[in-house]
Amino acid sequence: MQVPHNSLVLVADGKKMLFFRNQGDSEYPNLQVESAEEHQDLRSREQRTDAAGQASSPQGQSRSAIEQTDFQQLEEDRFAAHAAELLKKRALANDFENLIIVAPPKTLGELRKHYHLEVEQRLNGELAKDLTSHPVDQIEKLIIAA
Repeated sequence: MQVPHNSLVLVADGKKMLFFRNQGDSEYPNLQVESAEEHQDLRSREQRTDAAGQASSPQGQSRSAIEQTDFQQLEEDRFAAHAAELLKKRALANDFENLIIVAPPKTLGELRKHYHLEVEQRLNGELAKDLTSHPVDQIEKLIIAA
């Protein structure tokens, strides 16, 4: 995947986002960190207050347990929506012309739900991988290889 000079690259997962700017060219990117944000969330068991409930039919004949809410996944989805909001603000401020997003498939799917039209128009590519814990030189290589 080509990374044009001065492109914005977002590498994110449900808890961490890194914004890079390509100071190199399309063939030899040189990603420089612009900002980083990490969300420290609580485990689901620390957020729950009650056990899962039960539901019954109107005749009271059958009962089934109601699935517990995955609070950790909800927090990760909120964090992805927050990342999309930051991208929207930057796009509307003309902070970037080209954008590449790298995120795990689940996070990428959540981001897509929240893309603003200006973000979509500037999006050059997406890579469905979790690279938030990789060194920058490996991130560059994996993006180029995609």
